[in-house]
Amino acid sequence: MNSDESAIRELVAEWLSATKAGDMATILSLMTDDVVFLVPGKEPFGKSAFTAASPSQAQHSVSFDGSSEILDLKVAGDWAFMISKLRVTASQPDTPPVTRAGHALTVLYKQGGKWRVRRDANLLMPVGSGDDA
Repeated sequence: MNSDESAIRELVAEWLSATKAGDMATILSLMTDDVVFLVPGKEPFGKSAFTAASPSQAQHSVSFDGSSEILDLKVAGDWAFMISKLRVTASQPDTPPVTRAGHALTVLYKQGGKWRVRRDANLLMPVGSGDDA
């Protein structure tokens, strides 16, 4: 594994750790300013919409835990492409946890010597609705 692949794997681990800790500043630092997210049933959204959702999650005491398995990772200069298998559980007090699982295609860009998420298309669906990834 080369140094770029290692750095990308570290970025994924840091993203998961920061998500679990509710560390929005770290999560935001791991994406480019022009990041675009694609999720089922919603219009594409960027960093500002991602940031705007954070206070609502904190207000409702939503916590997240997850795992990611990188299935394919290709680096081409300052660009990288990754397919991963994700599982994310959202929990709130007095509410049953909700688990979603599926695959994601992530495009990363090397900016200032550091890898950042530039595009992310995730196909996570509620577990039990067809893909128990």
